[in-house]
Amino acid sequence: MNLVIYVLRRLAISIPVLLVGTFLCFVMVAGTGDPLGELRSNPNISAAALAQTAHQLGLDQNIVTRYFTWLGHFLSGDWGISIAQGNALAPVAPKVIAAFGVTFKLVVGAEILALVIGVLVGVLAAVRQYSVIDYLATTLAFLLFSMPIFCVAIVLKNYAIEVNGWVRDLGLTDILGNPWLRTTSPESLKYDGGIGGFLATYVGAYLLPTLSIMAISFAAYSRFQRASMLETLGSDYVRTARAKGLSGSRVVFRHAFRNALIPVSTLFSVNFGSVLGGAIITETVFNWHGMGTLLVEAVTKNDTQVMMGWLVVIASTVIVANLIADLIYGILDPRIRVG
Repeated sequence: MNLVIYVLRRLAISIPVLLVGTFLCFVMVAGTGDPLGELRSNPNISAAALAQTAHQLGLDQNIVTRYFTWLGHFLSGDWGISIAQGNALAPVAPKVIAAFGVTFKLVVGAEILALVIGVLVGVLAAVRQYSVIDYLATTLAFLLFSMPIFCVAIVLKNYAIEVNGWVRDLGLTDILGNPWLRTTSPESLKYDGGIGGFLATYVGAYLLPTLSIMAISFAAYSRFQRASMLETLGSDYVRTARAKGLSGSRVVFRHAFRNALIPVSTLFSVNFGSVLGGAIITETVFNWHGMGTLLVEAVTKNDTQVMMGWLVVIASTVIVANLIADLIYGILDPRIRVG
């Protein structure tokens, strides 16, 4: 019951924050330009057609009325209409949901792999402090942490192009099947059939962008985990456990590891939301059509409805991720109460 009350209380706090955030963003987005600028520059569009389109988009109302009209429609499931290619209008919800599905599948795999590997490397580096393993892990983490994401993505893409070229030049395409290192979105690919073709098509398409995002996140997780683990290993209760004669593995994993995970779980919840909404460069390099690409197109065309749909989805994901992180605190450390 305490857990239910805690969740409801957090949601009650998050809803006003979300409303204020959407209003401020709506005002800023609405004042950045003219959504009908492209249509106005078209000499084939009449003034009556422009007025009708402006009315459909709610541009003939004041900003406060437009916001509450948008909010009422959004809460009822109508996310508004978007300015599509040319003169056409398209509903926002299918575009945002489709883009979210593409990016979510990419980010989930990359973040889980980065978290697992980063935590393992961080724990190992802390337990073997100042050893060769610690120095190698620290050097790799700082190297990846200092590299911009576009550099990692472009290097991996160029490497994939070179490898696929070697496969074709050596005449091994029939033996290896479709190249495993893809540089295009999986939505544009089709497989001939069989498990091998399925893996070569879809695993290959996900591999490179997943590695790009995972590399940067791994660096942050491993450094946080190492620092947190070192602090925990120096705690009084850990020294007491060692003095009682417990084995080293039991001290590390039973007493220190769970508490050392708390800062990393916070970082994961924050990083997940930021990566989900900010995988623009990775999607651009590998020609994916996800949330990053959708945001760039919406900003370019000053498409208010799409930008607001994007914002609500990303903000809601961040709120849910932080709520899950708070619940994990109580699991990792019983001293933390959620009641």
